[in-house]
Amino acid sequence: MGNNRHQIESELSRDLSLFHITMMGLGMMIGAGVFLGIGTSIAHAGPGGVILTFALNGVIAICTAMSYAELSSAIPHAGGAYNFARLAFGRGPSFTAGWMEWFASSVAGSLYAVTFAIYTVRYFQGLKLLNWVPFSTYTTEKIVAFLVASLFLYINYRGASETGKIGAFFTLGQTLFLIIIGLVGVVIAFIDPSRLQNFSPFLPNGWEKLLVTMGFTYVAFEGYEVIAQAGDETIDPKRNLPKAMIYSVVIVTITYVAVAFASIVAIKAGSPGIEGPVWEWIGQFKERGFGEAISRLMPAGNFFLTLAVIFASISALNATIFSATRASYALGRDRLLPKIFSKISQKHKTPYGALLLTGIIIISVAVLLPTMDVASSASIMFLFLFFLVNISVIRIRINMGDELSYGFIMPFFPWLPMLAIVCQGVLAVWLVKMSLIAWIIAPLWIISSILIFIFYSKKRALATEDEVRVIEEESAPESDEYRIMVAVANPNNAISIIRSTYYISEAKKAQVNLLHMVPVPYQVPLKDAKKFMLEGKEAIVEAMLHLIIKFPITTTIRYCRNIGRGILSAVKEKKIKMLIMGWRGKSQRHIFSLGSTVDYIMERAHCNVVLLKECGDKKFKNILVPIDGSPNSCFSLEIASIMVDKNGGQITAFIINDDKEKISIKKPYSPLKIGARIDYEHIKIKRIMASSIPDAILDESERHDLVILGYTQDPLIRQLTRDSISYNVAIRCRKSLIIVKAASGIKSWIRRWL
Repeated sequence: MGNNRHQIESELSRDLSLFHITMMGLGMMIGAGVFLGIGTSIAHAGPGGVILTFALNGVIAICTAMSYAELSSAIPHAGGAYNFARLAFGRGPSFTAGWMEWFASSVAGSLYAVTFAIYTVRYFQGLKLLNWVPFSTYTTEKIVAFLVASLFLYINYRGASETGKIGAFFTLGQTLFLIIIGLVGVVIAFIDPSRLQNFSPFLPNGWEKLLVTMGFTYVAFEGYEVIAQAGDETIDPKRNLPKAMIYSVVIVTITYVAVAFASIVAIKAGSPGIEGPVWEWIGQFKERGFGEAISRLMPAGNFFLTLAVIFASISALNATIFSATRASYALGRDRLLPKIFSKISQKHKTPYGALLLTGIIIISVAVLLPTMDVASSASIMFLFLFFLVNISVIRIRINMGDELSYGFIMPFFPWLPMLAIVCQGVLAVWLVKMSLIAWIIAPLWIISSILIFIFYSKKRALATEDEVRVIEEESAPESDEYRIMVAVANPNNAISIIRSTYYISEAKKAQVNLLHMVPVPYQVPLKDAKKFMLEGKEAIVEAMLHLIIKFPITTTIRYCRNIGRGILSAVKEKKIKMLIMGWRGKSQRHIFSLGSTVDYIMERAHCNVVLLKECGDKKFKNILVPIDGSPNSCFSLEIASIMVDKNGGQITAFIINDDKEKISIKKPYSPLKIGARIDYEHIKIKRIMASSIPDAILDESERHDLVILGYTQDPLIRQLTRDSISYNVAIRCRKSLIIVKAASGIKSWIRRWL
């Protein structure tokens, strides 16, 4: 018992149905923000502007909801954007995502608590029921905000099922009230069509103001984030999470447009007290404009309005507490924040540590601070989060599409997330015209996350399921020699690449590291990883028999969830200068050029990479090396110099469409500066003009027994519309083939993305 090896672990319970999580999403979206935002939008963008504000935001929200739906169906765990950014970009950016999400949701919760307090106190004061209270109105509102926040923190502590049931009840109430308001507005417009004149002029202040109001109100559409946070507690998450996200966005968009329409037609032009255009009269009240309009729409309008706002505030408060708690819980679970964040109640199966600290933020902001500018900064960070998630869905689909099990795949990929990225970037920029303070707070919070990660989280974080761990390792003595890593998958693969590895290692006088990554399926516990390592062990033994006599050898077997990430982790850890891998041929999935693992490594490795296909155990008499003056061309010539038969062998430096002879094989580009060795005695140059570069290379390859290609890195957007030259040649080449990529730095990475 001293080592406590058999620990009883706690995990979240699955109690939430499709109905519950849909209501949670609606509850977070139909919050106090929409009531404050309608009047403000009318003031800035006019009567047509408020309709377009919510309709266009709904379109953008659908695009992002598709990204959330796809990623949540494949990664149904608490953490939301934190988990998505982790797979797409790594631990550092994912910590920033989780940190922003925690802050944004918490502050939004404080806003909803204060909004509830303001409208509740206002309503009861109107009924003369608070005359006995000895405090000022402001103090009374703060006390009520504290009490309601504390109540819903306790409800969240009681468990997910209670959270879902309470939230569903209040969400149904607020949605019903808003639907009634929308229907009354439609009926009034039908009975009295003259009220439609209130929409003239449609956009009195132009399209520029529309961007401002869209940015200000976009936070009202972010409820799918709380749905993503419920992944660990949802019944059948792969099926229900995507449905709930899409359902909630569609319902809320229709509801917002209907209520905005009702606000404009609620008042008849020329009525007593109404001077000038109706939209200007409503707009003068700004955040109170919605209440002033609806109070004139129907009998007991103030009563229905108060109930709607109270229900909306409560359901949104409940949902934001849930979301913020799960975001911080995910950070604590991975030890990116102190352990208290990951503490789970044995009785209620809820993360009470994260809930406690989230509650401190919510109550402190609600009671002590003005919340409007801070809430605007929360809006900006939600936009930043959605921006990051939309980038993540593109990277994850391209890099990991054959590893994850999707319950939902969005249509029109990648155009929907790309549209959302552009729109959210524009809205975030235009928000500066609504709140300059928000653009000060948001960067400061992000900077704080970077500092916390560097000085605390990075050293303490636990390895999680998507990372790698060593199963077995036998090391050679450390030396300053050139280090080559050979990734071997199975015995047959090892034999096919080992002779070429021998030649390269000999030329480089290198120390060799043999690596096998054991891919463990997601449904298999990591403790059972050793059951999958037998084949890899056989492959390493085969390779060692050929290499250990002459070269110092290190052998490593690791298990991982993702082979590409595992290999690059080992490359970085062991300071590898060159990575050698085998390639079986064309990927079965069109979205991958050479294969998901190969593409991932080629695009991210900072060392030299050599990819071998059917190179056998011989040196070659005739080697074709297409060159274009790039560092990869230089590296190709170096590998050709190693692989060529010194007894009568020849290397053809093949230059296409260079009529002015700008390309020279002796040009001192970067790899030569770090010690590339090229055998110029065996090289001849051949220049041609051709309309199709891949076809020219393939035609010339028929007269050679080995082709060595430099890996072409087209920008990501271009890769979505056309195949690269190296891919076109590689999948059609019938000769032995080597694809190489020279070590790249930050400039290459920037060129890749831009």
